[in-house]
Amino acid sequence: MVKRIVWWLLVALLALALYLALWPVPIRAVAWKAPAPPGYIGVHATNDKLAGLTLIALSGEVGPEHIVLARDGKLYAAMASGNIVRMNPDGSAQEVFVNTGGRVLGFDFDASGRLIAADAVKGLLAVSPDRKITLLTDKVGGDPIRYADAVVVAKTGKIYFSDASGRFAPASWGGTFEAAVLDILEQACTARILEYDPAAGSTRVVARGLSFANGVALSSDEQTLFVAETGKYRVWKIALAANDLDVSRGPSAQAAVMFDNLPGYPDNLMRGRDGRIWLGFSGPRSPDVDAMADKPFLRELTLRLPRALWPLPKKYGHVMAFGEDGKIVADLQDPSGAYPETTGLTETADRLYVQNLHLKVLGWKAR
Repeated sequence: MVKRIVWWLLVALLALALYLALWPVPIRAVAWKAPAPPGYIGVHATNDKLAGLTLIALSGEVGPEHIVLARDGKLYAAMASGNIVRMNPDGSAQEVFVNTGGRVLGFDFDASGRLIAADAVKGLLAVSPDRKITLLTDKVGGDPIRYADAVVVAKTGKIYFSDASGRFAPASWGGTFEAAVLDILEQACTARILEYDPAAGSTRVVARGLSFANGVALSSDEQTLFVAETGKYRVWKIALAANDLDVSRGPSAQAAVMFDNLPGYPDNLMRGRDGRIWLGFSGPRSPDVDAMADKPFLRELTLRLPRALWPLPKKYGHVMAFGEDGKIVADLQDPSGAYPETTGLTETADRLYVQNLHLKVLGWKAR
């Protein structure tokens, strides 16, 4: 009997080893060198300036990923349900403005009042004031736009947006969060920055070679785009005049790294007041993920483990603001994790609204 038990234990251990080594996973992990995490020091020294937010209940909605105060005086918030919810600044009079049937992660308004949405499932959409949805583009050069993420409209009318992954479409991989995890673990750097020209109805690649391109914001002279590269903890400055520029080759005359080796995963970028640009961090860096940067096999093995064992970031709230000169002018944190996954911040005349990924509330604090 003892021999039989030992035999079956050996068989089970062998089966487990074969599973962990050979079971197919969706990523083809690429080795890279992660910079040593700086931790929360210097301008990012730990603080609790983001703690104690006033919370607005969202009537069953989840994940106000992106928020804009529009010209009609209303707040618009993109939810996980596919709804864009419209409300008064105090959170009252909530109503569904539109449901895109996908997941809007970023949006802006054009000069005619249309809501221009980067929908991770559908592509780049326009929603007219009477709520009619029009697909602007879902391909570039015949290649599908798999993960439209953030968007900004220039005064010229041209639209700039991120295609966060050229490999993992949220519609095919269980949602936006799951697809993002796959892309960042893989590190194949397939993300792109795209330009859509409404006058010509054309889409082109401004830059490529990014590791999960996320938030975008225009410079005040609208010659440069600030881009959050989530997978490599950076923020870039990329010239709008660039054409199919491969930034994976490093900085160039048309692309420079503005912030490198940030303490967390940079997410949305939002223009604030007085020249400020706000950057949200969806979470602090994972020491386990950084340690596996040059070990592709271990990152692939991770996906064979139960999701509860994935090296996900701990709960932490963090946003910062900077000027176009690269100087950080504000850093707000909530180490308690009471309001985590802070994807960005929307600044109005009297309030700071803090975006988030999975909560059933929207938090704000007075300016």
